[in-house]
Amino acid sequence: MPHLLLKDLPRYDCLLKAAKEFPDLDPSAMEAFLHLLRTGDEVFSVTDHNLNAHNISHGRFGVLMLLRRSCQPRIAALMGDAAGVAGPRTPAELAEAAGVTRATMTGLVDTLERDGFVTREPDPDDRRMMSVRLTAKGEGFLREFLPGHFKVIGAIMYTLTETERKRLVSLLVKVQQQVAILNPYREHTVSVAS
Repeated sequence: MPHLLLKDLPRYDCLLKAAKEFPDLDPSAMEAFLHLLRTGDEVFSVTDHNLNAHNISHGRFGVLMLLRRSCQPRIAALMGDAAGVAGPRTPAELAEAAGVTRATMTGLVDTLERDGFVTREPDPDDRRMMSVRLTAKGEGFLREFLPGHFKVIGAIMYTLTETERKRLVSLLVKVQQQVAILNPYREHTVSVAS
């Protein structure tokens, strides 16, 4: 479901008029905010359609990628984690890395296990703990799915030059940092733009 429930965004002159009635309304801030929400909704819709065509949700895909990252140090390094996380991961670690509750992660892992993409195993170091590991089927799914997924992402970002993409990342990081200040109750992870 989209976050922005407006078919047509208000024109800037309408925002200027609204600012006369509501002095705290900053027209340029509102315009940028509405476009940010609309873009997020549109991007999510395209990627959601692609995931649904492969019978997987954003949440389940995220867990598969976290597990893939944890078992392949080369991929971990490409994703900015020089050391990588060796071996399987516990559901609690996955929940922390995904920014979801443990109950949500349990549900995601349950469906991935039911579909044969992951397996739960006793932790080799602590038998009281369970580790989650990608299965051959899960790895095969990712090998088949990721090239097309990356093409979709490339097509979304195609209209921006490399310089524009870097500038966009820099601007979005600034917004993320401000959101982290305004929302102290939610833990945010904001990476520094390069």
